[in-house]
Amino acid sequence: MIDVLTSVPPGLILIFGALLIPLLPRDGSGRPTAAKVLMLVLPVVGFMQVYLLADGYTLNVEAFGLELELVRVDKLAKVWGYIFHIAALLSVIYALHVDDRTQHTSAVMYAGCAIGAVFAGDLITLFLYWEGTAVTSVFLIWARATEEPERAERNYKVGMRYLVVQVGSGVLLLAGAVLWMQGPGEGSLSFTQGAFSFETLADATPAQLVLLLSFGIKAAFPFLHNWMQDAYPEATATGTVWLSAFTTKLAIYALARGFGGTSVLIPIGAMMTAFPIFYAVIENDLRRVLSYSLNNQLGYMVVGVGIGTDMALNGTAAHAFSHILYKGLLFMSMGAVLHRVKTVNGSDLGGLWKSMPWTTVFCCIGAASISAFPLFSGFVSKSLILTAAAEEHYTITFLVLLFASAGVCEHSGIKIPFFAFFARDSGKRVKEAPLNMLVAMAIASALCIGIGSFPGPLYDLLPFQVDFHPYTTTHVVTQLQLLLFSAAAFIFLLKFGLYPPELRSTNIDFDWTYRKALPATVRGVRRVGGEAWDGVVSGAVKRIRGFLTWMGGHAGPAGVLGEPWPTGVTTFWAALLLGLYLLLEYL
Repeated sequence: MIDVLTSVPPGLILIFGALLIPLLPRDGSGRPTAAKVLMLVLPVVGFMQVYLLADGYTLNVEAFGLELELVRVDKLAKVWGYIFHIAALLSVIYALHVDDRTQHTSAVMYAGCAIGAVFAGDLITLFLYWEGTAVTSVFLIWARATEEPERAERNYKVGMRYLVVQVGSGVLLLAGAVLWMQGPGEGSLSFTQGAFSFETLADATPAQLVLLLSFGIKAAFPFLHNWMQDAYPEATATGTVWLSAFTTKLAIYALARGFGGTSVLIPIGAMMTAFPIFYAVIENDLRRVLSYSLNNQLGYMVVGVGIGTDMALNGTAAHAFSHILYKGLLFMSMGAVLHRVKTVNGSDLGGLWKSMPWTTVFCCIGAASISAFPLFSGFVSKSLILTAAAEEHYTITFLVLLFASAGVCEHSGIKIPFFAFFARDSGKRVKEAPLNMLVAMAIASALCIGIGSFPGPLYDLLPFQVDFHPYTTTHVVTQLQLLLFSAAAFIFLLKFGLYPPELRSTNIDFDWTYRKALPATVRGVRRVGGEAWDGVVSGAVKRIRGFLTWMGGHAGPAGVLGEPWPTGVTTFWAALLLGLYLLLEYL
């Protein structure tokens, strides 16, 4: 059994297991019980597989004339492998009440593709899994139209925008792989530690820049981030939990693997931590607020990758691990609210602690974790990155990270639980979240507290030797002061009516460029050159119609291509086309 587990590439257990979900019989009530049992078993078996894989293990095959490394195991990959399986299991438990086999199948395959990508040892294998995450995850967005048919058109458009961005990232990855193989890689596609790092932009090759752009799109770099705030809040209540765990953290892994020590990532990451704060404060949709705070937390990880020291990369891995748990917990709590109340707009909520006390408690635990409150997971992971920035004398970056810590405490640590469960009493009285949702949130909460109180087991998983103690007097006091300042500022602004009110509105971010600016530019060009433009369009349409008419005449029943051909003539043309193809392939 052990030999079988270790000989199969990680991720395939979930991918092929997910294909069985639609085939399993339902019980008498129509509930897919056998499928749900399978969904619970798959992440457990996958976790055991990762545990059994030895560091240094590889699995190589030759395909298309290339040497592909389907599996490469080291401590960096295993950290992500462990947390991705844990996230998959929690997400499955959270979604057990859902009776949608399409959603279940796509979700489990999505997790499997992300896990497979983490253990990929070459760029082609990474590309295949990378695109797999895009194709499978989009169904979690489109599935909401099944639950709410009135949203069908909107969800289709959101899903298509998401798919275009994610597939586009994969196309860039493939292009970067080809450029790398033909240039600096000298025929190699190996995805090794720090393979694509560079000192300055002037030193970077086109292959490195294309790969960085590919990873940056998925990691939601500034100006490339709007797909996340656009898509995540539009997914189903359970789908957003899956989405929050895998796509962006896979990109962080790829950056940590390929671009560790690339200093240009430090200002990029610092910007990522800071700018989402301002949008999150004015946002009404609380799942969109969490999407902005997700962007903020990714920034810490990108800074860690850019610094590139052992301490910084350990911080990136640890923060990715703890972030998946507490961000998933926060999305779970808002998903439970959406499931019961049918809205997560702050303007429509408040007073839900009376109806959903357990969900309120779990949300507060997630809020304390993301705020890096001592004894919670965010404190012991974020501090590694802050310490690395201080030790390497990135003073401005360190101060930006401190400012961002205060900001995330305000908009995720305080705003989310306050406006959802406290604030005014909205008068809504609903049932507590389903039992399976509560179980998933309880497990995630226990892990957040356990990691924060006893960080040793997490530190033992990290890729480099850890000699770090987060609970020093200076660190604890500094963090408590920061948290108290954030709370005092929130209370002051709220008390004196200065805090931005929760309004039913749509906040436009960088998507203003293509939602407003681009259409306005097109309209302006048409006004200025109206007649010329119309002439070009009508001329093009006329020529296209003429070409189609000509083709129709030859391909129709009376045309030369529409008549039956003798066998000899058909064979001649087939041979001619085959020879032409072989000639082109040879050249």
